[in-house]
Amino acid sequence: MALPGIAPYDLPSQADLPQPRAPWQPSRDRLALLVHDMQRYFCRPYPDAAPLTPASANIARLIASARAADVPVFYTAQKGNQFRPDRGLQADLWGPGMSALPEHEEILPALAPTNGDIVLVKHRYSAFQRSNLESLMRARGRDQLMICGVYAHIGCLATAVEAFQRDIEPFAVADAQADFSREKHDLAMNWIAATCGVPLTTDQAVTALDQRGVKSCA
Repeated sequence: MALPGIAPYDLPSQADLPQPRAPWQPSRDRLALLVHDMQRYFCRPYPDAAPLTPASANIARLIASARAADVPVFYTAQKGNQFRPDRGLQADLWGPGMSALPEHEEILPALAPTNGDIVLVKHRYSAFQRSNLESLMRARGRDQLMICGVYAHIGCLATAVEAFQRDIEPFAVADAQADFSREKHDLAMNWIAATCGVPLTTDQAVTALDQRGVKSCA
């Protein structure tokens, strides 16, 4: 039930991304950035190589661009030593989860939140579950969510799906996410493109954050 060891794999490039059904384009006036679960516990199965090393560098670029553009930056972070009934069915699949120790709970220092960023306590796969992410976004006039972090086919995908179901346009930054394998990573991007959102690259995302994006066609 523990997290698996993860073999190195190359991140998808722009040429690898599926064509989305959605016509949406990211606009910095509407965007919020979500840094999903970049805690030591979730990152430790990766070797010191791709996909985590380049994905983390791309996440750092996104964070810097979002802060410079006054785009809200949200983080998710689980708490260690979760009460078993509160952890619920996740315990059946993944065991007890992380401990209440810095080497488990800490967000990677290179990506750490600063004053003005908002850290949400993570309870389930989707960042919207048992959190006020939607209300915090609405209060800031944001109806687009740019998602980076781990794991692409689990929490990042679940968050994108729920964003769509809340009429928030999701953008999955493909080379700023990491997963258990390239197969699962591609599965997540294909599923999002087909059903609920828009995969894009860090370069495309940074361009949108650095300039005023085109309004959605939706």
